[in-house]
Formats: sequence, C-alpha cells, structure tokens
Amino acid sequence: MIESPRYDAWADAAAAAALLAIDPQGLGGAVLHAQPGPMRDDWLAALKAMLPETAPVRRAPAHIDDDRLLGGLDLAATLAAARPVMAAGLLRECDGGALVLAMAERCSAATGGRLAAALDAGAVDGQATRFIVIALDESVEPDERPPDVLVERLAFKLDFAGLRPRAASLASRAEISRAIALLAQIGVTDDRTLETICAACSAFGVGSARAALFTLRAARAAAALAGRVAITEEDLALAARLVLAPRALTAPAEPAQEENPPQPDTSPGRDSETQAESDAAADRMVDAVQSALPDQFLAQFLAARGERRGQSRTSGAGALAKSARRGRPLGARPGTLRSGERLDLVATLRAAAPWQALRRGTAPKAALVLVRRGDFRIRRFIQRRESTTIFVVDASGSTALQRLAEAKGAVQNLLADAYVSRARVALIAFRAATADLLLPPTRSVARAKRSLADLPGGGGTPLATAIDTASALAQSERAKGRTPLIVLLTDGRGNVGRDGEAGRIQAQQDAVAAARAVRAAGLAVVFIDTSPRSRQGAPDLAAEMGAAYAALPFVDAGAVVNVVRAHAPSRR
Repeated sequence: MIESPRYDAWADAAAAAALLAIDPQGLGGAVLHAQPGPMRDDWLAALKAMLPETAPVRRAPAHIDDDRLLGGLDLAATLAAARPVMAAGLLRECDGGALVLAMAERCSAATGGRLAAALDAGAVDGQATRFIVIALDESVEPDERPPDVLVERLAFKLDFAGLRPRAASLASRAEISRAIALLAQIGVTDDRTLETICAACSAFGVGSARAALFTLRAARAAAALAGRVAITEEDLALAARLVLAPRALTAPAEPAQEENPPQPDTSPGRDSETQAESDAAADRMVDAVQSALPDQFLAQFLAARGERRGQSRTSGAGALAKSARRGRPLGARPGTLRSGERLDLVATLRAAAPWQALRRGTAPKAALVLVRRGDFRIRRFIQRRESTTIFVVDASGSTALQRLAEAKGAVQNLLADAYVSRARVALIAFRAATADLLLPPTRSVARAKRSLADLPGGGGTPLATAIDTASALAQSERAKGRTPLIVLLTDGRGNVGRDGEAGRIQAQQDAVAAARAVRAAGLAVVFIDTSPRSRQGAPDLAAEMGAAYAALPFVDAGAVVNVVRAHAPSRR
C-alpha cells in the first residue's frame, strides 16, 4: 500500500457529525462501531449540539416492535375513549432529528428493512418524516453486524477502536445554519468531480452507486461548512476518507508501464490537459482514502472476508427455533392459554380495546375492560438451539491415522469456541466390523483430549454400520432440542455389511440403504471425500444421503472446520 500521511481520526469523526447535521436527508446517518464509553458519548453529544435545539433525539432498542416503531393503537387513550385512538410511532417522534438504534448488531433484518424503507421514502405511514439513523454497533465477533439493508443506506461507518476522547474543534449551530443555507447553491458543474469520485470507487472495489452518491453529498456539505460555493479537492478527500475508506474491498492497483499507452480522449469539450488534471485529482483522492486505512488493513480485511465466506452469522450455533418461554421476542399471536405458554397482557388489551363501546352496552358498568377469549394473545420467542456436530471418521485402511489425527484437530478447533456458540462435538470411528462412539456429545475440550488421545486404526470398512450409528445419535440429539450435523470423512468404499460379513457388493447396498434412511430422517450431512483420486461412488452416496459433498484428498483440520462451518444447519 502506498505510504500516506497519518490523519486525525477523531477530527474526521467530528466532521462526520457536522456533515450529518448539514445534509441529514442526503447522508442518512452513521454506524458507530464502539463499545459503551466516553468516546461514543462524546460523539453523540457533539452531534446533538450541532442539530437544531428543537431536533428530537430518540433511542430505540434493537428488539423494538412495529407498533412502537411505526405507530399503532394507543392502548390507554383507546380504553379511556372507548374507541380506537392511534398513536404516532417512534419514527414520527424523530421527525427532524435522529434515531439512535442501540445494539444494532442484534437488530433483525425485518426491523432494518423497515428503517431502510422509511429512509428511502422520507415518510412514515404516508406522512413526511425526515430523520437520521445512528446505529450503535457493539459487535465483537467478525460475523456480528447490523443488517446490511440498513448499513447500505448510512453514509458513514465510524470505528472508535483504539481512539481516546480528546478536545476537538466542533462547528457551532450558527455555522451549521449558514452551511445549510449555502448548500443549495453548490452544484456539480463539471464532469471532473464525478469522474474523480467514480475512479476512487473503482480503485477500492466499491461498486455501490449509493457510496458514490454519499461521497458527492458529503463533499458538498464539506464545501458548505467551509463557506465555499464549489467543491474542492480538500472536500473530496474528506468525503472519501469518511465514505469510501470503511467500504474498501481491494487495494488500488499500482500503475503499470504500458508499451502502447492509451491515446488521450479527444471527445468534444475535453483536451489532454483536462484529462491529466482529472487523473491527478483521482490519484490524490485515492491517497486520501489510503491515509484513512489502518496499517495492513486491506490484508487483514480480505483474510477475514475469506474466512467468513464459509461461516454463518452464528458460527457453530444451531438453527433458530420458536419458544414459548425464552429467547428474543417474536411478537404475539392469537390463541388460547395452554400449559407452558404466556399471555401477552398488553397485546391482549390492545385486541380488546376497540370493542369496548360495543361490549359495555350489555355489560355491568363496574367492568373496566371486557376481554373475551378471542382477544387472547400469546407471547412468542425465538432462540437459537444448541448444535451438535457428529464426526464420523473412517478408521480403516492405511491412511486411517492421518484421517483420525486431522479429525481430532478439527474437533478441538470447533470446541475452542463452544462456550460462545453453544456447540457440542461428538466423534464416531469405524473400522473392522464396528462403529464406536469414542467421544459422546460434549463441550469440554479437556474431555475431548482425554478421549482422543489414542485411537486405533486399520481393518475393514463397515460404512453402513457407521451411517446407522451416526443417524441414531443425531436423532437422539434432535429429540433433546439440539440441531445435529453429521460430518462423514471417508472415501465411500465400504467392504463390510451390516451383518459384519466382508463383501463389497453387499456392503455398498447396505450403505445406500443406510444413506437413504438418513435422508428420510431429514438429517443434515456433510460428506468429505478423503479419497486421493475422485471416484463416482462417493458423490453418488452423498447424493443418496442428501448431503453436501466436498472432496478433500489432502485432509487437514483447518479445511475440515471450514467445510463444516460452510454447511452448518443455521445457514439453511
């Protein structure tokens, strides 16, 4: 990466707050990646100080429901008036100000989509509503992030990691007001500005049209703040650091010496000098973006991006399941109270409130709220189940020791983060005429190491017996409320039947029958073909099981873990 001068990250963050105050509608908002602390509080206070004094700033939890967000029935007013009375939602309350979304990394895609739709339309329920969104991202793991549909519509992504609060020069409300008045006078009168922005986007692999538009809007706001009526390279550099640097996906290519350099553009209105100026401006803008990238940023980012391609957002966790008692709130549903279910009192009253005038006509006057069976609303939750990864390892033949060694490494790698991903791991080894459960489902790394210390290898391949044993264990785990995943490491060439007798033809028939039973049971399977040469038998058997197939002739623990994460049930 080209060496660039260091820049003042906190000053740029303060500038982002000022630009949001100047052009809130055009910039949408910002993502603040920071843990609770003085840095985040100081930035939010600075933003509030630059917004108009009457601008509302409201905070919303990540699990906010639609009625509170978009508006719905006002329960208290409806009960008092005995007629439906609607209440404005939180977004309407934020009109002209800011919505602060707490713990945005836990926000559902549905809520993110509703916020995105309101930002795009500039209205809520048909009424004009203008606001910015400040998404507080407290994520720690790389697979935690706010909904992409919302992040795409927020111009800035500010990362406060490693920064310390300090005094910074902030724009006053008077300066912001003057900039807002000046903003309308700033247009784009030349193609060079647009070409410079597009060239910078291309250099860093930023393909989003919104990113280019945000860069232009931020540059216009920066020019207005400086009291200029035209965009300068200084404004473009600031906008690029704030908008493009956090979105960078690739490093800009080094200029290459070409034997036949391209001819200058001779189109009407353009000469070689203008083209050279445009290219130089684009290069300076690229340098500005690079100055905002931490050391080794691109290498680290691309490495992390490659690792995440095969991971779910809940790496190792099981599938989502509805629950009557615990988990994230999922909203209420009509129903009757049964054992283990909880009544949502507020939702029940909301359902009963519009009918009070009609019901009170025939009821005793002493009754405050008349609730009928059809009004009952039952609380619902959603939670992620524990997962159980069952390794089924072929311990037969001459390469058994290598397969077992790599399987042990994969087991220990997956157990390393078992406490945060609620994952269990089990190991079945098959050889001779049996399939043995060497490691029952566990989250204990110490137990796994003791159980996997010495494993025998060699002998025949009882493939059908191994599949049956894994299927029985997986169904047992599923009955306990866990999400099982079978990982089968073998070349798929069984030679011992279910009866323990040697014979390749019968063994293959038994293996196909066992595979079909697994598919009928609806179990998730990953078939890792360890054969040094690809044979049709293994892919065919994987197809019979409905398994995801991966050929790894040179097995290693890291590759196995990546395949397992890529096909975890939580991604399905």
